[in-house]
Amino acid sequence: MLKISNAVELADWEIEITQIRAQGAGGQNVNKVASAVHLRFDILNSSLPPFYKERLMALSDQRISKDGIIVIKAQSFRTLELNKEDALERLKELIQEAVKQQKARRPTKPTKGSQRRRVDSKTKKGKTKALRGKVQL
Repeated sequence: MLKISNAVELADWEIEITQIRAQGAGGQNVNKVASAVHLRFDILNSSLPPFYKERLMALSDQRISKDGIIVIKAQSFRTLELNKEDALERLKELIQEAVKQQKARRPTKPTKGSQRRRVDSKTKKGKTKALRGKVQL
């Protein structure tokens, strides 16, 4: 069971975890041991609430395919158990970020004082630059 929130949990049968060999350098051990993990999660065929599914499908994340399958590859650690935990944690974070409500942005205006200070600094810079010209004799 993967607990997403107080009301939402994912069953073990919904998450497919396969062992693969890790990429990159690692000496003799890397060629023998399958310690990396591929996690696959089908959004559309899961037990997630419809709101969660809609928000996940609307994300523009390269880990989510057009068919609604999340693929996460975890190979940071040397052991299979730590890589499994890492992949599950990353899936949980992805789902939680998708359903988080974004703060509404309220447009603001600069204050009168800040506008005045900006114009004053511009005129001061202009006067300083004007003094850099050739001297008239």
